[in-house]
Amino acid sequence: MSEINAIEVPKWGLSMEEGTVTVWRVSEGTSFRKGDLLCEVETSKITNELEAPFDGLLRRIIAQPGETLPVGGVLAVSAAETVSDAEIEEFLSSRGTTPVPAEAPAPAEAAAPTAARAPAAAPTPTAPPVPKPEASSGSTLVPESLQGRTSREVFATPHALMMAAKLTIDLGKVTGSGPAGRVSVEDVHNAIRAAGGSVATPPPLVRSGLPGRSSQDDSEVDATPVARRLAGNLGINLHDCRATGSRGRVCEADVREVERKFGLVTASAEASSDAETPVEFETVAFNPMRKAIGQRLQASKRDAPHFRLTADLEIDDLLALRKQINATVPSVKLSVNDFIVKACGAALLRVPEVNVQFDEQTQSVRRYTHADVSVAVALPSGLITPIVRKTDTRSLASVSEEVHSLITKAKSGTLAPEEFQGGTFTVSNLGMHGVREFDAIINPPQAAILAVGAGTQRPVIANGEVVPRTILTVTLSCDHRVIDGALGAGFLAELKRFVESPALMLV
Repeated sequence: MSEINAIEVPKWGLSMEEGTVTVWRVSEGTSFRKGDLLCEVETSKITNELEAPFDGLLRRIIAQPGETLPVGGVLAVSAAETVSDAEIEEFLSSRGTTPVPAEAPAPAEAAAPTAARAPAAAPTPTAPPVPKPEASSGSTLVPESLQGRTSREVFATPHALMMAAKLTIDLGKVTGSGPAGRVSVEDVHNAIRAAGGSVATPPPLVRSGLPGRSSQDDSEVDATPVARRLAGNLGINLHDCRATGSRGRVCEADVREVERKFGLVTASAEASSDAETPVEFETVAFNPMRKAIGQRLQASKRDAPHFRLTADLEIDDLLALRKQINATVPSVKLSVNDFIVKACGAALLRVPEVNVQFDEQTQSVRRYTHADVSVAVALPSGLITPIVRKTDTRSLASVSEEVHSLITKAKSGTLAPEEFQGGTFTVSNLGMHGVREFDAIINPPQAAILAVGAGTQRPVIANGEVVPRTILTVTLSCDHRVIDGALGAGFLAELKRFVESPALMLV
């Protein structure tokens, strides 16, 4: 067999398990060079551009935009022009990817020559066909032949697994049409109909009747997978959405804006109104980022025995130094958070036992030479923690510049994996939202996280007198498997020293 190469979903990080193709930049039959942009793949955190790992000719695109594949899944096939389609299909079969079969002749056409040669015979009465159950818009009828429990070995999409559990369907009896034979919801529906059952028709979406909606095909509109799925669920045409996402794509917020404009409701909600006012709600599926956040933090809360230490920091001197620097150096605009991040880096160097990661698999602790401080950034689709590398060696201006750059990349979805994966400590600041005090869940594999509240004027007793001071409350969450109470208290004491004597961060 001639040389055939697979273009696969890359593993861009330790926690990456799957990727969704958002757009192809190279069409079938086009030659490409190593390093050329082939497509964009969305992970649970970012959208990355996939560069060609070799020179080649794109012969077959396997994963269409919006399709999700596991890491290592075949996105496309590269092969020379001399390679036949049969060889490509054989290659895909060897990789566990089901090739698209060539169309077979209709059964009636295939049997026609045989029927023509057969001698005429008197018509034989046949039993009337067994009528299929009528399709119902209210429920799905599953034939007995498909009923059962699905084993864990069956490769299926999450939605197909949920449907199987709800309807007691054995997915082992359903033929999957997806990559590597993955069973989808559509495969389940087809199997139910083929076995004589019926599939409930979902209630149609009813709109407010406002004019100005598009009816043209929106399959070519450049949109994120999340936005496309949401628009499909709501019955929104992507042509009606104003594209404000990265690279000029329609994003979830754009679809939500149209939803608010048209006031969309489902027919089932209107039908349930009767004489009372119906309770209206919408079901929002987890996007990949929110799903990853939920899984990681649930595991952290379950596996890491959290304990928390709270301290009040006086920041009047810090505020005075910040004001002086910002007024003196026009190119620098330091924030209070910049000082906190820098102070954490300095404190971690003084208490290296907190500057660690915990390896669950080997049950060991990795102690790092430099402080890589993660900064929690809130996005419309979830939360991400880009990392200020070697915070302990950076100046305040460098920390500020790096934080600003990382936040900008995070909001535009252009962070590289190494810019948000790893880290030895996290700072989560909600002070700008007016939150006075809170505690945070540890970001694994790190062993501690600092929750920062708002600085507020509070009365403090100094030299026997009550005086106003600006107090900042911080809460340190620690993994008790790695950090004990005294150790956590030692870190907070060092942090307090740097924050309340901010000149120490300048030398």
